[in-house]
Amino acid sequence: MTVAAASNSATGSLYVVATPIGNLDDMSVRALKVLREVALIAAEDTRHSLRLMQHFGIATPLAACHEHNERNEGGRFIEKLLAGEDVALISDAGTPLISDPGYHLVRQARAAGVPVVPVPGPCALIAALSAAGLPSDRFIFEGFLPAKAVGRKTRLEQLREEPRTLIFYEAPHRILECLQDMEVVFGGERPAVLARELTKTFETLKGLPLAQLRAFVEADGNQQRGECVVLVAGWSEPQGDDAIGSEARRILGLLLEDLPVKRAAALAAEITGVRKNLLYQLALEEQQKK
Repeated sequence: MTVAAASNSATGSLYVVATPIGNLDDMSVRALKVLREVALIAAEDTRHSLRLMQHFGIATPLAACHEHNERNEGGRFIEKLLAGEDVALISDAGTPLISDPGYHLVRQARAAGVPVVPVPGPCALIAALSAAGLPSDRFIFEGFLPAKAVGRKTRLEQLREEPRTLIFYEAPHRILECLQDMEVVFGGERPAVLARELTKTFETLKGLPLAQLRAFVEADGNQQRGECVVLVAGWSEPQGDDAIGSEARRILGLLLEDLPVKRAAALAAEITGVRKNLLYQLALEEQQKK
């Protein structure tokens, strides 16, 4: 069955097509068929995608659909779809909309009653998770962290007690700063994995506690290049006599806003039953972060 035959009789279909994140052999047979048969390909960067199309001998016209124009110019694609023509949406690499443009076009298409058809394939976060050796039954994808240190640390603090495996994308020029902040916020012993340049020649999958992973990247400038996925094990409630639970941390934090460290620790111990010396040490650590 051709793409056209599979489309709604009154309108075309918008195909959301995944493309390789590195190794071109990961291009699916179905993706190639769709890209050859649609009337137009909406691409994040037409210059980048043109090389991919030339590699596979695809002559379908390309039109730009990126973060700066998709909200305002999505109508041109919707017009074609409503006229019965099929359109494919691709990003520079991987699955569109996953930290890439396309959300507004897909939303406009659905609002217009246009069928939206996924053509699944490569996705860096899923590829990284599948090989990381961290729990994969429950995970949370946070995309790119804020570029500024203050915003990045604030976001990480919000995730410190998230029990699911955490997945982030990071730019190579910020990967070391990112790992440094993760070490401070999550603790140097928290298990983590750096998945870098997946499916490419210099692919790296390195799993270490955060302190060691940060040192590994710091010592090797080559690890500060290319596309990066960072996976961090989820938080586990401390066990045993030395455990300081989330509620005790919350109470201590509130007391520290108005009281000296020693007094805040003593009061928190009375309220929660956690040993005073443990809370005092935690209070000192929190003060040093400010």
